[in-house]
Amino acid sequence: MDLETRNRIITIVLGVVIVFLGYYLYRSIVDPYQEVLEEREMTERVQHRMSIVRDALIEYRNVRGEFPPSEGGLDSLIQFLKTNDRMVAEGESLFEERPPSSYDPDSLRFSPRPPHNEFSYTLNDTLRPQIYLLEDPDSDMAIGDLERTTLLNAPNWN
Repeated sequence: MDLETRNRIITIVLGVVIVFLGYYLYRSIVDPYQEVLEEREMTERVQHRMSIVRDALIEYRNVRGEFPPSEGGLDSLIQFLKTNDRMVAEGESLFEERPPSSYDPDSLRFSPRPPHNEFSYTLNDTLRPQIYLLEDPDSDMAIGDLERTTLLNAPNWN
């Protein structure tokens, strides 16, 4: 094997190694960033869904004069959204979901984050005004508080 052939083979092998390592470097930078973007998008979707539930709770209170009870509270809320004439007529425009989801009263109780656990809702009716706590079981996001009335309807992610 002469020197020129050997140099050509080494050049081709090194070129293939450089292309492979360049691709590996690209993937090692892009993949974690893509995961961060996907997690950020999911967090925004959860926050939006919780805001929709908050808005529905406010509508419930405005119509019925109080928030739903702790036991079966989300069930009462969903039943309200399905049976109240105004909520049936205007629910889709009042509680607009982020794509690809669409408005469905039955889905409001569940987090969009897999494994789609149910939100936790607790009412403190010993205070005036009544206050509630709506929590996402898969993160530390919450709306409201059970002790401070100043946090009524306030999300903790702002």
